[in-house]
Parts: sequence; structure tokens; C-alpha cells
Amino acid sequence: MNIVLLDTLTYGDTSLEGFNALGAVCAYSTTSAEETPERVRDAEVIVTNKVVINDAVMEAAPSLKLICVAATGMNNIDHEAAARRGITVKNVAGYSTDAVVQHTFSMLFYLMGHSRYYDEYVKSGGWQKEAVFAHIGPSFSELRGKTWGIIGLGEIGRGVANVAKAFGANVCYYSTSGQNDNGEFEITTLSRLIENSDIISIHAPLNASTENLISHSELLQMKDGAVLLNLGRGGIVDEDALSVIIDVKPIFVGLDVLSREPMQTPHPLLSIQHPERLYITPHIAWTSREARQRLIESTIENIRSFRV
Repeated sequence: MNIVLLDTLTYGDTSLEGFNALGAVCAYSTTSAEETPERVRDAEVIVTNKVVINDAVMEAAPSLKLICVAATGMNNIDHEAAARRGITVKNVAGYSTDAVVQHTFSMLFYLMGHSRYYDEYVKSGGWQKEAVFAHIGPSFSELRGKTWGIIGLGEIGRGVANVAKAFGANVCYYSTSGQNDNGEFEITTLSRLIENSDIISIHAPLNASTENLISHSELLQMKDGAVLLNLGRGGIVDEDALSVIIDVKPIFVGLDVLSREPMQTPHPLLSIQHPERLYITPHIAWTSREARQRLIESTIENIRSFRV
């Protein structure tokens, strides 16, 4: 079986040796749209994370039987074309839940506790000049008793909800599909969630109903001092709107995803006047060592089970 891995740089230092037991493997660290058709020409199996596999790519690979998406989201695949050609498409679900939940709280505590300020204060020599043992700078609050609103109560959203509850937060959620009715947590409207929440975290997919879901009016609705975290998909938070509102309203925002990745320059969020209110990580919430290993193992199993 000829297996082509198109974007192995995505997996970092995770071992890919397991693919070799399944057939002849050809691996590329990155693949451009222009390079894709030639690289998959003899492929029976394509493994992709973000490389787009459209109808033209499938046309260029007459032996193609299986497309493995080494991710959960599959919007880079033309599913209609695959079905028409009898090509199976498989993804991996649930591999990064623990990692994303953990990163959600990492981002929250960094912002909520003003970690950047206190770290820089000590390293700049400020603490060494204090007259007393503690420096009381920007104040921070406890999570207990706060209202945590979750946008998208899927597997990751439920994981965040359970940890937030363990900290003593009061959890509510908004269902972006309108079909999620979880009896354990309070369901509410988007407007009420935004107005009432001290912390808002997004764990939803990007689609027609969630694109720019959080824009000017929603950001202005937020409580002063509230924290907004997007660990869903870029494009759910309107970045242009955020670049304006974050300078005129005291809110704190953590983003692990952007509408275009890698981040493009110039970018409006790199020119704000209050950078201490913004924390951006480069789409790493899913990338714990364990999550990447689970991803590769599950992708290998998807190929192995297809062969049986």
C-alpha cells in the first residue's frame, strides 16, 4: 500500500515509524497546493492535517482509496467528490480533549492573574526595591463564585465545564447548533451569556452560524474585567473588531486560533495600545506530547482497520 504523508511538520517530534509497517511511505514536511497533485499521483492512502484534498487532487490520484485526516476537523476535504469516487475519508476525534482543556485554564490564569505583569516586575528589579514582602499590583480574583459561559458544549466544552465547576464557578452554555441540551449545566442565549459571564470560552466549530459570532456588539456587551478565550476556531471572534474594542473597554482576551494561520503581518492585534489585555498562542492547545502521540496512533489504526 502506497501511503503519502503531506504535512509531517504538523506533528513535531512525534515518531511516524508506525506507518512503515503498513506499506511504502513517502513523507513530506510541508506540501503546497501546487505540489499536492504530483506528490499523491501514486498514493493509495493520503494522510493530511491541513493540506486541501479537493476533486482535482483526487483526479490526479487514480489509485486513491483512503484519505486520513490527522485531525478532527475535515473542512479541507471535498467530501462530495470523495463519495462520488468511492474514496473513504477518516478523521480522529477526541485525541486532544485533555490538552485543550488544560490550555484553556493555562490561558485563563495567565490573564486573570496578570502573570505577565508580575513576572516582568520581578525580573526588572521592582520587587527588590519593595519596603514590604509582597507587591500588591494589579488585583486578581478567585474563580470560585464566578460565572463561566461556554460557547459550544461538545466534548471539550464539557471538559472545561467540569473543571470550572470543580473550581467553584457557575457554568452556563450557549449551543451554537441549537441542538445541544445538556441537563447538567444551564443553557442560555448568547446575549445573556455574554452579559452575565465573568469568563467566556469558545469551543465551537467555524461555520456559517459561528463566523464573526463575537464582534463589536458582543465585545461591548461583556462585563468590564471579563475574560474571553477562543480555543475553537479563528474567525469566530472578529479580529478587526477586537483590535478596536480591547483598547476602549477593559476586557482580557486569550486567543489560540486566528482567522489566518500562521498569523499574518501586518495584523491589527499587533498594534493595540493595551497588549497586557491580550494573550495569543500559536494554535498549540492541541499539541501536548500525549495528544500528538494519540493522533498518530489513531491515524495508523484508521489505515490498519481499512485494510482488514
